[in-house]
Amino acid sequence: MKKYLVIGNPIEHSLSPMLHNYWIKENKINAIYKKQKLNLNEIDDLILKIKKNEIHGINVTVPYKKKIIPFLDKLSLDAQNTMSVNTISLDINKITGHNTDIDGFETSMSNLKPHISNKKVLILGAGGVVSSIIYALKKMKVFEITITNRTKEKADELKKFFKNLKVVEWGSVPEFDMIINATSIGLNKDDRINLDFSKVGKGKLFYDVIYNPAETNFLKTGRELGNKTENGKLMFIYQAFFAFNLWHEVQPKINNEVMRFLDQ
Repeated sequence: MKKYLVIGNPIEHSLSPMLHNYWIKENKINAIYKKQKLNLNEIDDLILKIKKNEIHGINVTVPYKKKIIPFLDKLSLDAQNTMSVNTISLDINKITGHNTDIDGFETSMSNLKPHISNKKVLILGAGGVVSSIIYALKKMKVFEITITNRTKEKADELKKFFKNLKVVEWGSVPEFDMIINATSIGLNKDDRINLDFSKVGKGKLFYDVIYNPAETNFLKTGRELGNKTENGKLMFIYQAFFAFNLWHEVQPKINNEVMRFLDQ
């Protein structure tokens, strides 16, 4: 039986095992998928298990999407372009980092693509998934991308990879058509983003990469102010879809049954 993992810290919120094991069962694959809370000093042992074929694939979440890179033998083109890895496989004895977050985000936004092209986007956070979102937004031809982060230096680092990226101090809320929470603030139900959105107006899109809980306080605030909201559920499903296909060479079904299953 092949073994797959999602690693992170925290990891309790992850629904990856639920989704992947559902698809594994549906496609009659002899495998199991689990989640593992991991500290940075444990990554070496984990990589060794991949080399020994004791683990056959790994998904990577907060806070290791960038920190995992020095442990890998090579990167896919998307992972190189973003310096962010969310999927690991063993390819001809080379431990390879992939990035399915880009396609996951872009596919999740496909029904909104005509509406956000040539629009202004504000991103909160500068963590591992942000470079993937910026890369996808540029492919979708948004007009302007602004980023703000509690540690401004981390946001400034992203400017080395992406031309014309604007960075503003945390606390500033410039004009936007779409705002994306790409921080981990919201994983706990009581978490609140300490920013004033009272003057942003109505008809904007508030998007949170967090999918569990389904409505963070960030999304609740956006909704109460008269804006459209979207959580990260579809991005989560589609990045998992592309990872599953990479490992098993099978395209799993995404249908209403999958949606209902994850809502249980």
